[in-house]
Amino acid sequence: MTGPVYESDHASVLAAGRKVTEFADQVFTRLPRADQRRWAAAYLLGLLAVSGRKSVRSLAAAVTDSPTASQSMHRFVNSSPWEWQPARAELTRWTEQRLRPTAWTVGTAVVPKRGNQSCGVHRRFDPVAGRSVNCQVATGLFLAAGRVQIPVDWRLHLPREWSDERLRRRARIPESVQPVPEWVHILDLADTLASALLTPLPLVADLRAYEQPDRLLHGLRQRGHDFVVTVPDTLPVVLPLVNQGGRASHAAPLVSARRFLDAHGEVLRTVMASPHGGAAGAKRIVTAVASLPRGPRAQRFCRLFAEYRADGQGAPALWMTTLVHRPMDELIELAGAHAWTPGALRRMEGRFGLQDFEGRSFPGWHRNVTLVSAACAYSRLAESEPAPTASAGPKAAWPPTAPPVRAGALSAPNQGS
Repeated sequence: MTGPVYESDHASVLAAGRKVTEFADQVFTRLPRADQRRWAAAYLLGLLAVSGRKSVRSLAAAVTDSPTASQSMHRFVNSSPWEWQPARAELTRWTEQRLRPTAWTVGTAVVPKRGNQSCGVHRRFDPVAGRSVNCQVATGLFLAAGRVQIPVDWRLHLPREWSDERLRRRARIPESVQPVPEWVHILDLADTLASALLTPLPLVADLRAYEQPDRLLHGLRQRGHDFVVTVPDTLPVVLPLVNQGGRASHAAPLVSARRFLDAHGEVLRTVMASPHGGAAGAKRIVTAVASLPRGPRAQRFCRLFAEYRADGQGAPALWMTTLVHRPMDELIELAGAHAWTPGALRRMEGRFGLQDFEGRSFPGWHRNVTLVSAACAYSRLAESEPAPTASAGPKAAWPPTAPPVRAGALSAPNQGS
């Protein structure tokens, strides 16, 4: 196979290619073979350069004229022996250094599929489409700094029917991967993130649509992970009674979180800073200290809070956090982080082809979504340079955020890949 096609006078394209290669060398440094790292860079180049549907054929055509490139790229993603979790750990560290995140959020991606051959595919009601669809469902972890949300890790949901050994062999699902509830995936994501980050971050999420949110909260608490989350009004809590050890005792009866806040809440007035400096106005905040009842040991305190509208109309969202000593304006600002996650998911779908992957295997899905996440991170956080627009033919459609690949670096991968 030939190297990537560049016009001799496109020096900026060459420079952009080198940048993407340098980025790929960092994130995919633990891939065992040099040719795999070069194909990772090529895949990233295609994701960043191609407009419209991101098929393997279109990605390959963006970086080379070779007629066998798409087959080689397909093998790299679907059958080349490399692990995706080390690459995600490197992506997490790279993103943390540049983004300086204040929280992490979770988003649910629904990927429509034709037929029933793709790993994890099942029938599910999609509220966006307003109907039941054949789809894959995945939970993504995003590092967040205000409006900027970068995906760094993923878990693919397997419905119960994917316990069938025939289906699992066909999709090459590891024995260690079993169908579990979504809250278990989030706990796993939290543990993996904690091992990769230099600075611990709280989870910010809306848990009202999740099944068994109390189990997720208890799991986070027991592992020492902080959170700022919207909870159902019916979440059971108790009035904490402090014992001599400084931990909460559960002698008080259970009560719903909404009733608890109504009965024990303290009304605060906190001034929120405006984006342009000065005060944006006073907000009416009601807050109370409560405790979660479940668990083998008494749980530490949590804070419940709600922000009420100035006209007093409507019941506001109810939040719970372990960050009980943070100033209220900081908590309110943190709580807004999850509102930007749906937009980050739409960007992955529209700009980077999250829904376009044509492979059917479990490893292929995870490798593709790792590369898509890396392309998102590079596009948003790496320094961008002006670059030529696409010309006719199969040459790269370089965008302003074109990725790094060395000229002539894309030699054909080994056939075993």
